[in-house]
Amino acid sequence: MTTVQLFLKACLIMDQRVNLKWWPHFLLVCLLFGMSFGEVRYILPEEMQRGSVIGNVARDLGLKVTELDARRARIVAEGTSQLCELDTASGNLLITQRIDREELCAQAIVCILQYQLLLENPLQAYSLVLDIADINDNSPVFAVGKIQLDLVESTVLGRRFPLEIAHDPDLGTNSVREYKLSPNDHFALEISTQINGNAYPELVLKKALDREAQAEHVLKINGIDGGNPVRSGTAFIHIRVLDANDNVPVFSQRVYKASVPENSAIGTLIAKLNATDSDEGLYGEIAYTFSHLSDKIGGVIEIDPVSGEVRLSGAIDYEDASTHELDVQAKDGGGQASHCKLVIDVLDVNDNKPIIEIKSASANVVENSKPGTMVALINIYDLDTGSSGRVTCRIQDGVPFKFVSEVKNYYMLVTDGILDRELQPQYNITVTASDAGSPSLSSVKVLTIVVNDINDNPPTFTQREYNANILENQPVGTFVMKVKAEDIDDGSNANILYQLSKDTKSEVSSFLTINSDTGELFTSLLFDYEQSVHFQIKVTARDGGDPPLSSTCTVNAFIKDQNDNAPVVLYPVQNTGFIAEDRVPVEAPKGYLVTKVVAVDADSGHNAWLSYRIIKATRPNLFMVGLHTGEIRTVRAFMEEDEPKQTVVVSVTDNGPESLSATATVSIEISNGLPVLNELFEFADASQDSDNLTLYLIIALSAVSALFVLLISGVFYFRLCRHSYVYRSTNASLPMFPTTYCPPSFTDLNRCGTLMKDERYDSFLTTGSWRGDFRFASSTDTDTLKQRSAAYQKHTLRRASTDRATLKVRAGVPQPCYVFQ
Repeated sequence: MTTVQLFLKACLIMDQRVNLKWWPHFLLVCLLFGMSFGEVRYILPEEMQRGSVIGNVARDLGLKVTELDARRARIVAEGTSQLCELDTASGNLLITQRIDREELCAQAIVCILQYQLLLENPLQAYSLVLDIADINDNSPVFAVGKIQLDLVESTVLGRRFPLEIAHDPDLGTNSVREYKLSPNDHFALEISTQINGNAYPELVLKKALDREAQAEHVLKINGIDGGNPVRSGTAFIHIRVLDANDNVPVFSQRVYKASVPENSAIGTLIAKLNATDSDEGLYGEIAYTFSHLSDKIGGVIEIDPVSGEVRLSGAIDYEDASTHELDVQAKDGGGQASHCKLVIDVLDVNDNKPIIEIKSASANVVENSKPGTMVALINIYDLDTGSSGRVTCRIQDGVPFKFVSEVKNYYMLVTDGILDRELQPQYNITVTASDAGSPSLSSVKVLTIVVNDINDNPPTFTQREYNANILENQPVGTFVMKVKAEDIDDGSNANILYQLSKDTKSEVSSFLTINSDTGELFTSLLFDYEQSVHFQIKVTARDGGDPPLSSTCTVNAFIKDQNDNAPVVLYPVQNTGFIAEDRVPVEAPKGYLVTKVVAVDADSGHNAWLSYRIIKATRPNLFMVGLHTGEIRTVRAFMEEDEPKQTVVVSVTDNGPESLSATATVSIEISNGLPVLNELFEFADASQDSDNLTLYLIIALSAVSALFVLLISGVFYFRLCRHSYVYRSTNASLPMFPTTYCPPSFTDLNRCGTLMKDERYDSFLTTGSWRGDFRFASSTDTDTLKQRSAAYQKHTLRRASTDRATLKVRAGVPQPCYVFQ
């Protein structure tokens, strides 16, 4: 027996002797002793009123009262009804139901109730032991209030007649300790001791009976317990004096011992009692009966009144009671009786599966929990005893959990590894409990563990970079594109808000707006391709966690050109009231180069491809214009009837979906005395061939659909272009011309159009010929031409030395030649 058990037994013995007014002091001493052994143990008497305070759990466990309610502190019972509860406001443990020791533990010497105090966040368990002490709350009770005895008048003096005992459910000194018999002349009461220590009354004849003098005697017997205050029970003994029945039944044993396995079949023989009576006839016939049977055993065991065989009449369960002590009476036909004791030991068999009870209110754990964090508290026990009651439990392999047991029959399920909700949001833990019986019995329960999310994953964009095309001149609020980010977290941790990143340059941060919920981007201003063709912004996706996590993607926005700029004629200069004249010799043959119309378009690509057509002329069919070069040549030789001054109106049209156009008026003077330059005439056929070649290339490109043929044709085209141009700019496809001929605001800010702001010319000349164009000036503007020619030559030398840009010229056209008069 352990020190604690010895102490508990001593407490029980002391309890039977202390006055109730000293009970609180005694309880405090017992509590302090119990705590010293590592668990909170309260010793309390039975039958305390509801609402009575057993003890202050918070103080005894060193807990703060304020954290009881915050951590959802509660009391859970182990296999018994809930007899107490925790007052979280004060920390007191209160009685909620009637506690009857006799009902809970029957005749057990020690009556212990096991409870657990559970707290959450984090989950913790404390063991609470309630040791129920017996009080004298039951009076002795005789099985029958009237005891009938038939005695013959010849009964010898000193003859003993065993009487039925009084039963008291209380224990120790609170049980029956003495009997008293009412005063009389013939009988005395003597007490013998039973095996269990209880008093056993026997009626002893002290004076001879005389039927003729008194045929009936009525006596009163009192059973008195040892409690304080004393309680007693009363029964009456009716004795009839009969004629000669001078032998009483005699049992072969004073005490019979038998055993029976629990769950044995009804009718199983437990024991056979034997009593003999030396009398003959009616006085020798013996009838067997039980003197007293409790309610629990009344329907379980029966005795054959004739044979004395004791058999099972119902289901007997070891868990209800392991031992039964029965008083058996053998009575002959003359009323003589004797008693014996039948002790039945119930043998435990492995008939109970282990019981698995989940004591924790919830089974949740956050994914960043450290190993060893308690997730659930499980109570596992077996109602069997011995090896059949020894339980082992386990969980399946491959899960990051394990069992830890610090309190008997209680197992803590704790984490045993790293949890990741994104990999495994939930675990179904199969708890298997098996006993050590033969054959072994087991129980299975599935516990669902939910892994709660934390914000450990930032949003992730489906692309690191997005490319968006925006047409220029689109209205504010035009949808551009949608960026999308995903967050594998859960709940609010996965709620994503979009915003323009602070890393975005301030000058472009106002170009677009974003829908914070959907990630849709919209324009916030009108875009002009001629001012900007590309910008970059950064978008940040931020989740709703605490603290929030974010990631960033890049959006490359490209402005797409629209045909919103009409061609601008650079030469000849179209000034109001003055149009420069181009002079041509009267002897000029067919195909002679007269002049060249130069125009540009601020758009790009197809929108900047220009076409030239004559829409009006003084004499039709006298001049023609190159479709793509703008070169004006003679269609035939001049005749006498041709006017000396000719006016040609040329339409310049771009190649946009909805084409825009401009017109140029060219004034041509047919002059005598001007020499005919062979270079201009000889080039006529080559120029015509070049125009035809360009036409053939356009037809070929439109007819071929295969990528390979397109590639070969493109290479061939670019090689031809390389040999056809002496000078080529690195970033433009159209000629560069002096801004003198342009409006002041007509500049290319993005350096991708046909005009360069820093390219300035002061010469009033045509360009684009590799040998030269003719420009004849009158005497009135000779000085002006000389100044501009000098400026032009100086600027040309500067551009060649710095290699910043070159004039684009059409192949096959003569190098510029300036003639001044």
